Amino acid sequence: MTEKQQRILKKTLKYILVLIIAVCLFIGVFFVAVYAGVFGKLPSKEVLKAINNEEASLVFSEDNFIIGKYFAKNRTNSTWEEIPEHLKEALIATEDKRFFSHKGYDTQSYLRVFFKSILLGGDSGGGSTLTQQLVKNLYGRKKYGFLSIPVNKTKEIAIAARLEAIYNKEELLVLYLNSVPFGENIYGVETAANRYFNKTVAQLHIEESAVLVGLLKANTYFNPRINPKNSIERRNTVLKLMENEKYLTSKATDSLQKLPLNLSYTNITSNAPAGYFVYQVKQQTLKIVEEIKLKTGNAYNLETDGLKIHTTLNLQIQKLASSGIKKQLSVMQQLLDKELNNSNFKKEWFRSQRKKFKTSEEIGQKKEIEVFEWNGMQTKKMHKLDSLWHYYKMLHAAVLIINPKNGYVLTYIGGNDYKTLPFDMVNSHRQIASAFKPILYATALENGFKANTYLENAEKEYPEYDNWKPQNFDYKQTPDSTVALWYALANSMNLPTVDLFAKVGEEPLLNTLRRLNFPAIKKTTPSIALGTLDVSLSEITKAYASIANKGEMNKLITITKITDNKGVIIYEKEPVVSELVFSEETSNKITAILQKAIDEGTGIKIRNKYGIHSDLAGKTGTAQNYSNAWFMSYTPNLVIGTWVGASSPSVHFSSGNGSGSSLALPISAYILKGMEADAKLKANYLTSFEIPDEVYESLESDPYQEKGIEGFFKRLFNFKRNKNKTESRNNTVNRRN
Repeated sequence: MTEKQQRILKKTLKYILVLIIAVCLFIGVFFVAVYAGVFGKLPSKEVLKAINNEEASLVFSEDNFIIGKYFAKNRTNSTWEEIPEHLKEALIATEDKRFFSHKGYDTQSYLRVFFKSILLGGDSGGGSTLTQQLVKNLYGRKKYGFLSIPVNKTKEIAIAARLEAIYNKEELLVLYLNSVPFGENIYGVETAANRYFNKTVAQLHIEESAVLVGLLKANTYFNPRINPKNSIERRNTVLKLMENEKYLTSKATDSLQKLPLNLSYTNITSNAPAGYFVYQVKQQTLKIVEEIKLKTGNAYNLETDGLKIHTTLNLQIQKLASSGIKKQLSVMQQLLDKELNNSNFKKEWFRSQRKKFKTSEEIGQKKEIEVFEWNGMQTKKMHKLDSLWHYYKMLHAAVLIINPKNGYVLTYIGGNDYKTLPFDMVNSHRQIASAFKPILYATALENGFKANTYLENAEKEYPEYDNWKPQNFDYKQTPDSTVALWYALANSMNLPTVDLFAKVGEEPLLNTLRRLNFPAIKKTTPSIALGTLDVSLSEITKAYASIANKGEMNKLITITKITDNKGVIIYEKEPVVSELVFSEETSNKITAILQKAIDEGTGIKIRNKYGIHSDLAGKTGTAQNYSNAWFMSYTPNLVIGTWVGASSPSVHFSSGNGSGSSLALPISAYILKGMEADAKLKANYLTSFEIPDEVYESLESDPYQEKGIEGFFKRLFNFKRNKNKTESRNNTVNRRN
């Protein structure tokens, strides 16, 4: 080498050395600047010690299934003991194999990234440790222009080093697994295990853990639901990395790589099994935690504090009800569509709606939109009026099932689909129709009337009420004879019911309605006897529950217990305090009559068409013009309230398809059929009535009683008494049992 070349080399090395020193000084100054808070204050050790991941509050059914979540971030935390070893091993082998040896930052990884990725242009993976990734998950990254990457990376190194000084490796790994995002707006491995495999993290198998760890590289690209092929490939890569780190044998790896995904995808936020119920529980929980704060000063955040809310809902019965609604309405909607299409109603509706829009442009062009249908969400090409009509003509159903003995809500369905149709029909007031009649008849019995009291069954006009002239459902009347009270209720006869109202009087009925907490009314008309009052499903179901419970009414209970994220009970329901509405004698008589309604009267279809054998009392209800269909049924341990109708009373069947027995009753029948097929549900809820024989004997009077002298002598000598009624009743009960 010549002297000149030596001088040049020395000069170059000098420049390089100066450059290296300058770079090191710059890095040092830059790091000090970041550490000193020039680019934003770093969290102190005290703040880091207080790290408490936001955690979703969970709603549990009575049978211990998760049915809802309330969250700012959809996260449920796990403990070190709950996380299986193979999941920890998969994570370390894939994301940070020197996790247990570094102090929050990995110099080897940085050198690898520098030489392989930056200098050689290859892909050697990221240089961030699990601790640095944890920092990113906890605090995110901010924008600092062209300095964004170096500033954020430096911050993560500094905070990671602090975390390593505060927490041990086990604690850091748990923090990471509880905070890392797994796509679909879910955080933490517990939530991910539930979402993709419908199990807890402790129940995961090795290959399932590998799927979840594989997701961390790219939440969408490796999503096992959206991209199953990509997910399997990534899972197999994770398994191979586990083998490389001696966590798996080659034989085990080969075997696991051949397994299918076996997803059991569960998304309760979009496919809520009890969305209407979970919403009601949320409102009640917010009141409860506010009361706790006022009493104790302890504040709880429903969306971040990981509360566990235990409810009364039985998910098995809830699913039976959902299935029954779908089975019934998917058929009946088609029948209603045909009626509406064949009438002028649809044409008139479109004509009236078009008048509300000034131009056709306001209606809009047809475009693809997603709408609810009974076979799932469907994408259809519609303009604005089409979509409005789609939901306007739709039949809706609501089901409320409670245990009358304690008021526990076992099933709560407020409509067809909570996500698209959140309006709650359980609390919506609709014309109650004949389902109201047992309330009037119970009032009569409370005020001295007997089951064999005879009522008028003749048409009568009421000039003082706009010449109102009620008729029986079958338009028949018997002006020459009266009808027994029990028979009139069992067969839902209108004329005797109006006569009964006239004899009972307004004030006793209003007193009953007040005790039942029905909507306040100042003055009644005779039509109230036939159910013109607007009542919600929750109100009428509670009323029937009071009859089923020997006259004692309970408040509806949905929450039994709430614990904090450590399992400490912060709320427990108080003992049930019942309110006496009817006497036990009255309740027994009404129940006996409504058993006849099921066995012989308006509800007989549940026996002869649907084959329900359980001991059952019940009542149908059909509002004017078939606008609302009701069916109320009960046992001593179960009350099922069912309502069906459109959002507007103007949409309805014009035939008997819209009656309570045809539209609402089948839903209850499907529920009962499913319960009868399950030994545990049958034993717990489909129990037999314990009513004294004399109550049934009081219903053995003649259904009709002729007026005049001929009727007097027939009654005197009992020419028409049926001697076999008691035997027939006993045979019916024995056949059901």
